[in-house]
Amino acid sequence: MENVLQNPSVQRVSVKLNELGIKGEVHVLSDSARTAQEAADALGILVGQVASSIVFKLDDDSPLLVITSGRHRVDTKLVAEKLGITKLHRVDADYVKEKSGFSIGGVSPVGWISKPEIILIDEALNDYDIVWAAAGHPHAVYPTTYGELIQCTGAQPMVVGD
Repeated sequence: MENVLQNPSVQRVSVKLNELGIKGEVHVLSDSARTAQEAADALGILVGQVASSIVFKLDDDSPLLVITSGRHRVDTKLVAEKLGITKLHRVDADYVKEKSGFSIGGVSPVGWISKPEIILIDEALNDYDIVWAAAGHPHAVYPTTYGELIQCTGAQPMVVGD
């Protein structure tokens, strides 16, 4: 396997974490963490402690980032209603890569090439002292907190699923 820490996306996240004063270091997992369950299994944590970065598209083609707890799926109808919009549009891997600079399975909440105007964070992540987020690669994650994610992303807390 390639040296994950040398991956340009992981390096971009590491630099951003340092700039933001986030103490959690990037950890390389031997197994892929493309899904919340895979990440939880690899880390020996509850699936709810995984902060998944899910990308949607708004009507104006701009990205919406939802940082959600791995213990549930984003309720797109609920989120759209709370945002006062018609719907959230699903996106493909090319859109995610173009907007975030990350491949699906490694989308970090920080280090985007063009930060989304709207970032939401699942209030369920506040149930845990430590949560783990992707660090730019399916084998790279870093520890953080709910409060730290809000502080470093400007995310708006919201109930995003059940």
